[in-house]
Amino acid sequence: MNVLSGKIASVAPSGDLSLVKVDCSGILISVILIDTPDTATYLKVDMPVKLMFKETEVIIGLGSTHQISLQNKLDGPVTRIEKGELLSKITIQSEAGAISSIITTNAVNQLGLEVGTLACAMIKTNEIMLSE
Repeated sequence: MNVLSGKIASVAPSGDLSLVKVDCSGILISVILIDTPDTATYLKVDMPVKLMFKETEVIIGLGSTHQISLQNKLDGPVTRIEKGELLSKITIQSEAGAISSIITTNAVNQLGLEVGTLACAMIKTNEIMLSE
């Protein structure tokens, strides 16, 4: 499980949902929650929170011109690769913290990932959980 620390920068409720922006060391990460400030009292600007998301929910890309809908893009060098027969665990050191991803070993090979490769970790807004 990936865990990052940050502070809530903004909360935009809409019905039973909220779009929350969290500042993680100067990087804004978007999170959609099935909660509002009325149902979750911690949803306040400047409140410290933890962001949690599974390694299997992190997409790895190369380059910085990804024309896709994912808003959470964290760039950094690959610092670790644990290759398995079918799956591999990749760790990227972003400004927000270390991000781990589990992808197929075939994808690692196709991308030519090595320790030191600059890569982009991408996470969908609805795959991130918040905790106090």
